[in-house]
Amino acid sequence: MTQQSKGNAFALLPLLIFVLLFIGTGIITQDFSNMPINVAVVIASAVAIAMNHKEKLSKRIEVFTKGVGHENIILMVIIFVLAGAFSEVAKGMGAVDATVNLGLSLLPANLLMVGLFIIGCFISITMGTSMGTVVALAPIGIGIAEQTDIPMALAMATVIGGAMFGDNLSMISDTTIASARTQNTSMSDKFKTNFFIVLPGAIITAIILWIITSGSHVNALEDYSYNIVKVLPYIIVLIVAILGVNVLIVLTGGIILAGVIGLIDGSYTGTSLIQAASQGIINMEDIAIVALFIGGIIGIVQHNGGIDYLLNFVTSRIKSKKGAEFGIAGLVSVADISTANNTISIIMTGPLAKNIASKYQIDPRKSASILDVFAASWQGIVPYGGQMLAVAGLASISPLSIMPYSFYPVLLGICGIVAILIGFPRIKSKTIS
Repeated sequence: MTQQSKGNAFALLPLLIFVLLFIGTGIITQDFSNMPINVAVVIASAVAIAMNHKEKLSKRIEVFTKGVGHENIILMVIIFVLAGAFSEVAKGMGAVDATVNLGLSLLPANLLMVGLFIIGCFISITMGTSMGTVVALAPIGIGIAEQTDIPMALAMATVIGGAMFGDNLSMISDTTIASARTQNTSMSDKFKTNFFIVLPGAIITAIILWIITSGSHVNALEDYSYNIVKVLPYIIVLIVAILGVNVLIVLTGGIILAGVIGLIDGSYTGTSLIQAASQGIINMEDIAIVALFIGGIIGIVQHNGGIDYLLNFVTSRIKSKKGAEFGIAGLVSVADISTANNTISIIMTGPLAKNIASKYQIDPRKSASILDVFAASWQGIVPYGGQMLAVAGLASISPLSIMPYSFYPVLLGICGIVAILIGFPRIKSKTIS
């Protein structure tokens, strides 16, 4: 199809509908969970296929299915499935409880919030899921707040901060997978680039938490027992992934290791192990389906000139390489504020970010890092994000009360801005995983 160089703004309608279904439904009903993401993406897909009547329906469907079947989308889905299986198998044999208790057993009494934040960072980077970290740590944070004079909102914000740290870095995080694959860079390179961006924010957050809670009174805290063997799958997966081993091998090995440990210690029988892996795969079905449909929508939007329009709209206002980097940051920020889902925002804006990065010769490690940093930053701030809603519900407090304590997400965004302004750390590149 011949397209004009400036593209077609109307072609963006499916993406606009997808975003408005989230925001509009949430504002009207005062509940941002009322519009399931899979339903929203199916509706947007139907609109995309219905557009451009000058072409036959069979041609429009062909364009959509080619987008669905793009190699990066399919690989992403495979990784999502394996990550889900690993997460559930490891959880079922006690790895989550062991990891949480290991951290809590090392907590100095006068550094409860600092310790909680560090534990959250460790758990999220090993588990690869901010939601999993929130679910695991929020009850502990609630218990600490109830046994001290630390505000409940501060404890919950600390849990979210730790969760977003690892979600932005973990090799098995869907955001890392999505940002690295859409920018065609290795996850180990993206990890190393991101690490030196987010570390200052984490350090400053820990200092702030120490200052504002150092005088807190502790009533009583129970002892936490752990089995270090059960922590091994997370540790080994993290180390092997950082070494640059292919992510499919890393996740498959992690599933096997966690399963073997579970079988040996009696946590699993052969049947229950298979069921745990199956449940993990089922847990990732929604995000996998959404990724596939988003691939199809992007395929049609690009075919109809929408990507060209966005590229021209953004690049016409970009006068420099740094401007292009800020443009990528702005795109993913708007997407995350709109969808309250950092993974989906990266999947949505990744292809456009890749085009901008290529045009302005931005290192793909940088563009991947920008996508993940700013998506994670906003995800930890918006009051209608899944993580915020989860902890607020568990603690029976308003999400708005948590926002003033969102130190790490805010600092993460500031670190991202500083990295763009002064330059990213120089990291030796490895082969794409």
